Amino acid sequence: MPLLVNGARVDLARPMRDMIRAHPHLEEKAKLLRSQPARTVEPKGLLYVQQREFAVTTPKDGSVIILGSDDATTCHIVVLRHTGSGATCLTHCDGSDTEAEVLLIMSSVKSFSNSTGCGRLEVHLVGGFNDDRQLSQKLTNQLLRAFDLQPEDVHLVTFCVTELNDREEQDIHFPIVYGIAVNVKTAEIFPATFPEKGPDEDLRSAHVLTGAPLTNIYDAKTEQLRIGPYFWGPFPHVDFWLEQDDAQILQNLSTSPLAEPPHFVSHIRSTLTLLKEHPFPSRSLFPDRKPRIYKKNKEGLWEQVCSDKI
Repeated sequence: MPLLVNGARVDLARPMRDMIRAHPHLEEKAKLLRSQPARTVEPKGLLYVQQREFAVTTPKDGSVIILGSDDATTCHIVVLRHTGSGATCLTHCDGSDTEAEVLLIMSSVKSFSNSTGCGRLEVHLVGGFNDDRQLSQKLTNQLLRAFDLQPEDVHLVTFCVTELNDREEQDIHFPIVYGIAVNVKTAEIFPATFPEKGPDEDLRSAHVLTGAPLTNIYDAKTEQLRIGPYFWGPFPHVDFWLEQDDAQILQNLSTSPLAEPPHFVSHIRSTLTLLKEHPFPSRSLFPDRKPRIYKKNKEGLWEQVCSDKI
């Protein structure tokens, strides 16, 4: 069955504005989400999801309370939840392979919900803005169509994307909400920012910069965060990019240079430096071809564990 709003199938042949007019409660909910100040989420109990990653867990998880992601400009953050099992998936999509990504997150949530007779699948879409290249609009449409193709009913509950997440300042457009968090125990979704984006922030970003597909980073059954093993070859022109000034990096390595958060360039430089230092991660970072494994310690923070202790 298709993508539904209030039990009725979404008509994807109509322009998005018509869809919003037909379901005014979606606009009201987006307005409510936009009006909330972003909360700072500390690392305790947090599982941070980077671009082109996803994680799924349930309210029974003893380690993770919050799933979250931010720094989304043209990207969209997607939360898919089954109301019966409470299984919740959060992913940060950039339009690289949207249809395949939606299939992945659907199957990940369903794998925790098969034994649950009651409940429904609900999706929350947040991110994007009225960018000059209309990348946000394209991604919004891709996500709506991908969910509409699913064999199960999927109920669109939150729709704070593109024009519903846009603000204008001196003729320049920006997203209003850059990041969100979901509490897997209570199902609350709220705007959020994250001082800590690890572990292995640069390594995970390097995986994306080298063209990785959407990757599952969490095993909810063992409550382990698993990073890698990742493999790539020497990054093209890495020395050239590291020699460029901030303006050049911003202009050429961002989909929306004017709307990026202040730390974008320093983050890209740090990721490029890792790629320069590790042109063959199979030798230097993953010589045993095993993932880096982390578990939450008593303080609720990620701590690396040796694979032979698992």
